[in-house]
Amino acid sequence: MSVFGIGLSYAVATLVAMFSGMPIAFALGAVAVVFMAIYMPTASLDTVTQNVYEEMASITLLSIPLFILKGAAIGRSRAGQDLYSALHAWLHRVPGGLGVANVFACALFAAMAGSSPATCSAIGSAGIPEMRKRGYSGGFAAGIIAAGGTLGILLPPSITMILFAIAAEKSLGRLFLAGIGPGLLLVLLFGGYAVIRFRHEYANAKLAYEKAGTWSPILAKDDYTLAQRFSVLPRVIPFVLLLTGVMVALYGGFATPSETAGLGGILALVLIALIYSVWRPTDLAPIMKATLRESTMLMLIIGMSLLYSYVMSYLHISQSAAESIVAMHLPRWGLLAAILLMVVVLGFFLPPVSIILMTAPIILPPLRAANFDIIWFGVVMTIVMEMGLIHPPVGLNIFVIRNVAPDIPLSEVIWGTLPFVLLMMGAVLLLCFVPQISTVLPDLVMGPDLSR
Repeated sequence: MSVFGIGLSYAVATLVAMFSGMPIAFALGAVAVVFMAIYMPTASLDTVTQNVYEEMASITLLSIPLFILKGAAIGRSRAGQDLYSALHAWLHRVPGGLGVANVFACALFAAMAGSSPATCSAIGSAGIPEMRKRGYSGGFAAGIIAAGGTLGILLPPSITMILFAIAAEKSLGRLFLAGIGPGLLLVLLFGGYAVIRFRHEYANAKLAYEKAGTWSPILAKDDYTLAQRFSVLPRVIPFVLLLTGVMVALYGGFATPSETAGLGGILALVLIALIYSVWRPTDLAPIMKATLRESTMLMLIIGMSLLYSYVMSYLHISQSAAESIVAMHLPRWGLLAAILLMVVVLGFFLPPVSIILMTAPIILPPLRAANFDIIWFGVVMTIVMEMGLIHPPVGLNIFVIRNVAPDIPLSEVIWGTLPFVLLMMGAVLLLCFVPQISTVLPDLVMGPDLSR
């Protein structure tokens, strides 16, 4: 069979396994092993476990469960809710300040946890009920939390970016720094939309009140004294200092990513023990259980995805696909558009971790040949994958929101997220025209990237 035929059957088999309901890790592993048995030497089956182990035996990958531990420690305590409450107290005078507070809370929590579902769950459990209690529509409340949660894979320490750095063989510190500018851009776009949407909902509520006397809580005005605003800071400041310290240790070259992750995890446990008295075995059990569950799931997906990619490479599927893309002689930006469109389509079915590990061997060689900055592309690709987290059919964050607020209809959640998908598209276009939004900070801190 030709390489094209093998590649086509490989893709069809993968889709069949995915849609059978089999967990992603086992679906990828099963397809890889079956094609190894059919098309590769029999002895290769004896090396499956060795290949998976060698691919996962990376010191950089060690940082993933440690960052997950840090996020679980903060998310499973009251730290996330206190962070949200503090931001709301300080931003309540801004029109739509509650929505803006949720965006900033998601951004800060994402920078501490490195996980989109954890961010959605931690901030959504406090933010959505508060927004609805104050008259915000269910779709708006759900959409802003779901979209804010996507920042978990863009703002450092992003688990998705760790995997991209490994796949692209690029500096993780430089990639983390490159995500900060676009992350702040999305925070501003989301916050701006929150203000505009609030004004619209406020105007409608005011009109309904004037015409029919129908009162909406959105018309009420919150007020906090200066003393009340300062009173919420003591519990939040230690975690902000933790975030700052971890970033300084990583970008200052004082520690490796794995050492930084370990330090962050230990300090997060110490802080929740001191501030929230979470130190008993019964208190720590849910944190450890959540860390173990998410880490095991991610590491299984990573291991099987790498085995899947290894089989693709051995059978020359990825090389042929890359050569085919190059042979199309697309213009430089046409090539980028085609690749990003492929990522969007994959985002309908797959989580970001699988997309990166499955597509990196195919898309990176043509992009290098076209002289694209791979660090910049990693940020753009991450934003495109963020879109996949909030649009159906997979839309992981949508289903996290459904668990947090089951009374909000799924259709409302989806419509609530669509404006944020459009904002992300706008951010991608802006990064294409002004790549310095992403590249200036790593160049300033770490010097120019000579490998571009």
